[in-house]
Amino acid sequence: MQEIYLVKVGELTLKGGNRNFFEKKLKAHVKLRLQGKPNKFTGTNGRFYLRIDSEYRKDAEQVLGTTFGIVGFSRCLAVAKNMEAIEEAAREIEGEFRRHGAGTRFKVEARRADKQFPLTSYEIMARLGGVLLTANPELKVDVKTPEWKLNVEIRDKAFLYGPEAKGLGGLPVGSAGRGTLLLSGGIDSPVAGYLMAKRGLRLDAVYFHAYPYTSDEAREKVIELARRLAPFLGGINLYVVPFTEPQLRIREKGPLNEATLLMRAAMVVVADRIAREREATCLVTGESLSQVASQTTESIGYTGSATDLPIFRPLIGFDKREVIELAREIGTYETSILPYEDCCTIFSPKNPVIKPDRQALQKSYQGLDIDEILETAVANTERIYIPPREGVLPEKEYL
Repeated sequence: MQEIYLVKVGELTLKGGNRNFFEKKLKAHVKLRLQGKPNKFTGTNGRFYLRIDSEYRKDAEQVLGTTFGIVGFSRCLAVAKNMEAIEEAAREIEGEFRRHGAGTRFKVEARRADKQFPLTSYEIMARLGGVLLTANPELKVDVKTPEWKLNVEIRDKAFLYGPEAKGLGGLPVGSAGRGTLLLSGGIDSPVAGYLMAKRGLRLDAVYFHAYPYTSDEAREKVIELARRLAPFLGGINLYVVPFTEPQLRIREKGPLNEATLLMRAAMVVVADRIAREREATCLVTGESLSQVASQTTESIGYTGSATDLPIFRPLIGFDKREVIELAREIGTYETSILPYEDCCTIFSPKNPVIKPDRQALQKSYQGLDIDEILETAVANTERIYIPPREGVLPEKEYL
């Protein structure tokens, strides 16, 4: 037996001549996440239909509910375009509502995309409303504040559906190109990656690991964060950069109060190298204005000058409470608060500079003589591919 889901895509319908590009990205993403579970995802012009075997119903609903570009979806019945079949399907859906404890106030909404159908949309609504009232006298029509709603669409078939589950909205991953996320073990950067993926950005991630100053547990923590993000992103490449030698050089030759900013500048340089190798066109960070000393306007201006690529900071105006709420929603918070410090925390000075002079910092950075060390770090970087779920082929990129 097969299940059919009506899938609504929202913002994609506004894309005009480019809509086909966005729809192809959405189809590819759903196909990737349901790999190994026979299905068919078809449709256009703002309406899509997923057909999948009933045994995979939970998988389908989990994917549809967590795929960017989908604003809502409903399990539906597809029947022949005649009123007898439509009425029978309407009674079946009404029975399902009742089994789930829905109230008595209802509404019927109909859309007649096929104008050859003999009844108008209003006539379909009136006919089905009468059928349900006759079968169940306790029901009441309430067009303004219904407790449940029966939807009917007349297309190549008649599609009837009831409750709609919400999707994440946004744009399909990959529709806005590729970026590189600087992923730490904290709360902010996973949320920043999630928000940019919601705007269609395909992401790789870069993590800086300074063993033995940062533990293997800290590394595993970041891998787990990447794993939590992977379903939303359609899989992710995590690049683990050995950063001990660069940090020791900064500690040895750089002014102590500038150490954090010099370190962040070096990180941006490395992330820039990896991004260009991956043909990414931007970097993404979890910076929030004035949250810490390295995130003042002056500090952000300096670290951003270490690359010609744009740096997106989607959390720049968020307060910590808002970020924590989002982290809880996407399932990264509990991992982020595990007590394993990253290299930014361990090497942080007690009295960091807050309003740095950019020219002075650039002079300090040049004095580090660190370029060759950073190139070695890039060359020794480890790539870890994390698929969107277990069982997905690791190397094929659909997006």
